[in-house]
Amino acid sequence: MKNEHKTLIKAAGENALILYFSSTINDKTASKIQCATLKIKQSLSNYILDLTPSYASLLVTFDMYKIDHHQLRNKLRTLLATIDDVQAPNHQHIVELPVCYHEDFAPELPLIAKQASLSCDDVIQLHQSTVYTVYAIGFAPGFAYLGEVNDKIAMPRLATPRLKVPKGAVAIADRQTAIYPNTSPGGWNIIGCSPIIMFDQKATPTMPVNVGDKVKFTAISKEEFFTLGGKFPMFHD
Repeated sequence: MKNEHKTLIKAAGENALILYFSSTINDKTASKIQCATLKIKQSLSNYILDLTPSYASLLVTFDMYKIDHHQLRNKLRTLLATIDDVQAPNHQHIVELPVCYHEDFAPELPLIAKQASLSCDDVIQLHQSTVYTVYAIGFAPGFAYLGEVNDKIAMPRLATPRLKVPKGAVAIADRQTAIYPNTSPGGWNIIGCSPIIMFDQKATPTMPVNVGDKVKFTAISKEEFFTLGGKFPMFHD
């Protein structure tokens, strides 16, 4: 059956189009965005400067000296017609990311546990037992927004953001979780740290995950964290 929601294509500046896939954020939408991103890279790479996937849309930045809005819109419509019936796959590769939940690395873990009337171990178990979907990448290169966190451990952002959140910090905000790819300001609740590099401009691929991928966290010890290349995190309020 055809997807009732037809992909909308709108201009987004002089050399960009934005594709709206759905009004609903779910696994099927993420799979369609992932599929469209791949197909556009494969078929239209000669015209494309950048692709920026998000929760329910895809921003396509193109070379205006090679193609115009109208021409690209037509090519995209033809291409998108082949993915209108994309379904979320039943069996999808899961990217496992190690996390150290040691108290030295998890300043907000006790706070979340208290708020949820759970033990810290219960919070850790809930966080790592969920298979998450990568719904978007931003606000910084490599910052993957993962959803959805179990409602029991969902927490609003901190009232006062930290000036510096350490690289590798694993955090929760509302029903999303993420790993900070680099040291930056941030207001998410930190419950652990990962030694995994989330963004390396010199590597291919530059990230271990893409929009639409599935992610599961795996608990590791403090010793394993350092063995895998992790650095002791410095927290700044």
